[in-house]
Amino acid sequence: MGVFVLLPLVLPLTAWPVARLAEQHLHPRTATRLLTGVAAVMAVCSTVCLGLLMVVGTAQLPGNPLPDGWSDPEVRRAVPYDEIAGRAAIPALCAVALVCGRTLLRHRRVHRRAHRALAGLPGTQVVVLPDGTPYAYALPGRRRDRIVVTTALLDRLEPAERRALFAHERAHLAGGHHRHLLAVRLAARANPFLWPLRAAVAYTAERWADEDAARSVGSRRTVARAIGRAALVSGRAPLPGLAGFAAPGPVPRRLTALLGPAPAARRRPPVFTTVGLAVWGAAAGTAVSAMSSVNSAVTMLFILHAATRL
Repeated sequence: MGVFVLLPLVLPLTAWPVARLAEQHLHPRTATRLLTGVAAVMAVCSTVCLGLLMVVGTAQLPGNPLPDGWSDPEVRRAVPYDEIAGRAAIPALCAVALVCGRTLLRHRRVHRRAHRALAGLPGTQVVVLPDGTPYAYALPGRRRDRIVVTTALLDRLEPAERRALFAHERAHLAGGHHRHLLAVRLAARANPFLWPLRAAVAYTAERWADEDAARSVGSRRTVARAIGRAALVSGRAPLPGLAGFAAPGPVPRRLTALLGPAPAARRRPPVFTTVGLAVWGAAAGTAVSAMSSVNSAVTMLFILHAATRL
C-alpha cells in the first residue's frame, strides 16, 4: 500500500475546481447529482482510510485488545509512519463520528418538530399558516410531503408569483433535494476538504428548483420576480434548521441566471473545455480515491489474515 493509503484523505482537493465550474456551466440537475456523488464517495473513502490507519497504527499499543499478530513488522511496514498516523487517526475518527452523528440527530429532530407543528392541520399538501412572518419551505415526509407557507408571504405575492412559489417548492420535493443537501453536509463533516461542494450543492439544488418552476409556469421572469420578492420580505422560519430542507442559496446569482437563457440539458460537457476537464479531473480523483481505499482494505485483509492465521 505505502503512501497510497493516505491518498483518500487529500484527493477531495481535486473536486474544488469542478465545484465552482459546475455551478456556472452544467445544468443544475446534473451539477447537483454529480457533486453529491463525488462528495459521498470521497467522504466514505477518507473515513475508510482513517479506519485502516487506526487499526494498523494502534495494534502494537500496550493493552490493545487486537490480536498480537496485527503488530507484526510486515503489517506496520504496509503503512508509512504507522504509529504517528495510527494515533492521529483515533481522534480524527472520533471527531468524524461525533459531528456526523450530531448532524443526523439535529436533522431528524428538526424534521420531527416540524411535522408535529402541523399535526392538527388539514392533511393537504399545501399548508397555509395564519402567521404574520412571511416564509415558506418544503417539508419532506415518509407518508406525505408538504409545502408550508404563511398568509403574510402570500399577501405580498401576485397570483402568478404564488404559482411560481408553489412550483418551486414542489420541485424541491420531487427532486429529493433534502437528501442531496444532507449527503453533502455529512460528507463535509467527514472531510473538511469537501466544504466547497456543500456550498455548491446548496446553490445548484435551488437552481434546479428554479428551472423546474420556470418550466412549470412557463415564464422565467415570473419565477425571478417571485424569488426576488420572497427574498426581500421573508423572515426567519420558526425552526432555524428548516433551512436544511431547502437552503435559499445566493439570491442575486439565481435571479441573474433566471433572467438569462435556460441552461442546456446536456448531461456531459465536452471533454476539451474548462468545465469538461474539471469534471473529468474530479471523476478521476474520485475513482483513484475509491480504488485506493478498496486496494488498501483488501491488502490489509490479506496481511491480517496471514498474521492471525485465521
